Amino acid sequence: QVHLEESGGGLVQAGGSLRLSCAASGILFSNNIMGWYRQAPGKQRELVATVTRFGLTNYVDSVKGRFTISRDNAKNIMYLQMNSLKAEDTAVYYCNRSPGDFYSWGQGTQVTVSS
Repeated sequence: QVHLEESGGGLVQAGGSLRLSCAASGILFSNNIMGWYRQAPGKQRELVATVTRFGLTNYVDSVKGRFTISRDNAKNIMYLQMNSLKAEDTAVYYCNRSPGDFYSWGQGTQVTVSS
């Protein structure tokens, strides 16, 4: 059974940092391009960053230079290091594969950045 579990969110002041984790089970984690997504209130879910099985990364322009995505294929875990956080980064963050054919979505982890 597929299970994606996000953690590490919280409340942080603008300029602060958080590290999100995504623990995956029931999937061939290392075979997938994985991504972090976020959904802000009243907005559609958007793709924030992706990482291939070999560690190649890609980011949406709004987070380039501030966020770093990484993965540990041996542990089936993916990370998102978020620095210099801004109020507009406030959202629920999810992990899933990319670019589509999604697994069942996890609960997500809430990130709230106060200005």
